[in-house]
Amino acid sequence: MTVIEEGAKKSSILWLTLDRPRLAWHTWHEGAIYLVSGEGEQQLPGLEDLDTVHVTLRSKDNGARLVEFDARVERSTDPEAIAALAKERLNAPEGLVERWAAEATVFRLTVPDSA
Repeated sequence: MTVIEEGAKKSSILWLTLDRPRLAWHTWHEGAIYLVSGEGEQQLPGLEDLDTVHVTLRSKDNGARLVEFDARVERSTDPEAIAALAKERLNAPEGLVERWAAEATVFRLTVPDSA
């Protein structure tokens, strides 16, 4: 297991470098990080326009920086990944996945092979 995978599995939050550092909740699924942005969800302005984004994972225990890396940004419609992400959503309302399909974007961040 890579330090990225381990860090992403242990903590449900990460930092993205966008217009400023932005905290985002996510889930690790099938070798990638998935997160959602949009109406009624976390706002990650500009992520939809990027090919890559700088990611920082921190320790859940003490907040120390574990690893930083650039990840490839893709939109995702993978039903299994979206279901895994929805399962991690705190206080998930009824019809969450359907609302995401209409009002939000699910992103898949893939990590470098050498990390």
